[in-house]
Amino acid sequence: MMDDLNIDVTALDGSQAAELLERLADRLGAADTAYHQDDDPIMSDAEYDRIKALALAVEERFPELIREDSPSRKVGAPVAEGFGKVAHTVAMLSLSNVFSDEDVTEFDARVRRFLGVEHAIDYTAEPKIDGLSLSLRYEGGVLVQAATRGDGETGENVTANARTIDDIPETLTDAPDVLEVRGEVYMDHADFQSLNARQIEAGAKPFANPRNAAAGSLRQLDAEITRSRPLRFFAYAWGALSAPLAETQADAIAKLAELGFRTNPLTKLCHSAEEMIAHYHRIGIARPDLGYDIDGVVYKVDDLALQKRLGFRSNNPRWATAHKFPAEIAATRLRDIEIQVGRTGALSPVARLEPVTVGGVVVSNATLHNADYIAGRDSKGAEIRDGIDIRIGDMVEIYRAGDVIPKVRGVLLDRRPDDAEPYVFPTHCPVCGSPALREPGEAVHRCTGALTCPAQAVEKLKHFVSRMAFDIDGLGAKQVEAFHADGWIASPADIFALEDRYGSGLKQLKNREGWGQKSADALFAAIRDRRTIPLNRLIFGLGIRHVGESSAMLLARHYNSWQTFRRAMEAATPGSTERAELVAINGIGDVMAEAIADFFASDTARAQLDALTEWLTIEDVAAPATDGSPVAGKTVVFTGTLEQMTRAEAKARAEEMGAKVSGSVSSRTDIVIAGPGAGSKEKKARDLGLTVLSEAEWLELIG
Repeated sequence: MMDDLNIDVTALDGSQAAELLERLADRLGAADTAYHQDDDPIMSDAEYDRIKALALAVEERFPELIREDSPSRKVGAPVAEGFGKVAHTVAMLSLSNVFSDEDVTEFDARVRRFLGVEHAIDYTAEPKIDGLSLSLRYEGGVLVQAATRGDGETGENVTANARTIDDIPETLTDAPDVLEVRGEVYMDHADFQSLNARQIEAGAKPFANPRNAAAGSLRQLDAEITRSRPLRFFAYAWGALSAPLAETQADAIAKLAELGFRTNPLTKLCHSAEEMIAHYHRIGIARPDLGYDIDGVVYKVDDLALQKRLGFRSNNPRWATAHKFPAEIAATRLRDIEIQVGRTGALSPVARLEPVTVGGVVVSNATLHNADYIAGRDSKGAEIRDGIDIRIGDMVEIYRAGDVIPKVRGVLLDRRPDDAEPYVFPTHCPVCGSPALREPGEAVHRCTGALTCPAQAVEKLKHFVSRMAFDIDGLGAKQVEAFHADGWIASPADIFALEDRYGSGLKQLKNREGWGQKSADALFAAIRDRRTIPLNRLIFGLGIRHVGESSAMLLARHYNSWQTFRRAMEAATPGSTERAELVAINGIGDVMAEAIADFFASDTARAQLDALTEWLTIEDVAAPATDGSPVAGKTVVFTGTLEQMTRAEAKARAEEMGAKVSGSVSSRTDIVIAGPGAGSKEKKARDLGLTVLSEAEWLELIG
């Protein structure tokens, strides 16, 4: 496993990445069982975090390999067998991360864009405690339940243990009848050192770090052991409430302090992004002397009404983010620059480095993004690294921030070799030799060889069988490469013909090295099982550029059936009604629509689709049903100026309630929300006899 942790993700091909991800998932699963169920950790938190971060980096580079049990899909960890389960009334979500001052400015700008305001917004800024999240439920002012975060939806019942922590009140005065207080259990440095001294004296294993000690202590099945451990608790949020604590985040935190909870004294109300950034740097300077571990600063929109308007993404709130402290940096020599060719033909440059340790991991490769990045420019032509280009032979600074994929931060010019020449980005694909072109407005060069390029063909097949597409057991990246190299599969349809072609006769699959009768039969059974597939998985599996898992579901829900979808896509030529409808789907846009239409305009693609769909039964995907929603399943169009919310907020709210949001009016439109200046769309809606509502009427309708 230590060898795995030293692997550079940028050096992996799809087969190696799939094998690595499987090993990492197995290792994380074993660690979860040991830690959460057996109460006997087999690794330190630091090692666990490194393994998890490596798994996330593999998934980021190879999204087609994402597993159902992916770390990227989890908020926390499974509930331990030894504890009862607690379903959180309000989910305990994770936070998005930012890593630079510029990211903080963009976070603030993104919030204001969503809300449609130009004036400054207030935020709270507080240290991000490196501990264990805990939710405390009070009813009638009495502590009745304490639960860990768990997986965000269900946590562990640790009520008896929480009662032993001095910072957690047993009763409250003047509190709402129902109040869930959320915060972090941690152990300060002095108490941690004393605890480890006692552990060593008793012949027990010392804890690796304060966070590990706090987590292990809170999860003891014997509450008396927890009582003997010096745990502390900072309150910083809340879940279910029978009555509001306040109208702002800052006042709500002050109310928690009045109720008897410890809140962090470094929490500050900031009136701009500049104030948040300044407070972040002050906390960073004070960090060594705090006496407890923090790993960043959390920013939250102060106005709770605005928090409600901003809402949530899939697993984190739009109104908050965590500004993480800088990653470690190291200097090393750049040996070479190599080009990798991806599924969409993108040429990705990778730095081959003299191995160097960064953040406890040996790094020998780093991403170089694209030609502009190597040349010292961003995608808009502005200088980065003071315009200094990257050359083979340079001494470069490497950093790792927020993920495992290392990046080149800078070049040490005073150590540049005299003979170092500027890097010339290739004009042809290094695999098939086809021209590599850079389209206007794009940052990357792409091979024009399409399916004639072996690299692209193999990567597209790997994507087709990936977990979020067809997910065929026994047919992973390694097998796809081998079958393609031997001429057994060249297109997706060939996969379903494997049994007919190679299940018997001279080239029987069972006779291949590494295969036998049982493994061959299992593969053929798995392929047969995938002949019935939901529409969204098929769309995603086609590997159309820009179409990810979420957009595939958007398309499937909008068109419902394969016949309707394909017919519309083949007709979606520029200027057509079908193209207008495609672009109007919220979340699709011009670039993705053009890529989809181009795919279905290809004679080669259509021929492959004909061959593939002969094997398949494609299940329709219905629009999501939202119980009690008056607009579930309806198609709505917003036009004109909205005065009480931004267009983005209105669309997000409508989709949350199960509506389809379109950008154009047609006979299939159900409701048009017309604000001032609505113009032709409102006129067309009235001519068609559609329901037209004012913004006030719309808000009344959706409650």
